[in-house]
Amino acid sequence: MDEISGFGVVLLFFVGGVAFILFTLLVGKILRPHRPNKEKLTIYESGEEPTGTAWSQFNIRFYVVALVFLLFEAELVFLFPWAVVFGKEDLVKETDGLWMSFTMIETFIFIGILILGLAYVWANGMLGWEKSRPKPINFKSKIPSSAYSKFN
Repeated sequence: MDEISGFGVVLLFFVGGVAFILFTLLVGKILRPHRPNKEKLTIYESGEEPTGTAWSQFNIRFYVVALVFLLFEAELVFLFPWAVVFGKEDLVKETDGLWMSFTMIETFIFIGILILGLAYVWANGMLGWEKSRPKPINFKSKIPSSAYSKFN
């Protein structure tokens, strides 16, 4: 066995990584203090004391803000390779000016689409954390006056 194939190297790195993780978790379990008490074992959410059951309904705005964040975060990941390529001065000097201008135009179109998406989300109030104020309903106009007077 003179050489290890490429797959063997990957396997060795994988096994080494798993062994390292298991070793550090074991050392942490052995060294850390274990002193549970009532306050440490209390369930909490974002530093808030729990009220009610876990089956309560959440306002949809939390999910909308989380989805919008994930969408823009995933889209911004595409800008990092662009920034790395354009950050290298020697690459910029060696490449064709037409390719560079085409790439810049594509990038600005991409950023423009992201800005338009952000403006749309902001204009529709999807980034607001405040609770919406429900408008009171005038039941007198919805119920015939004869039925209303009978009931009252």
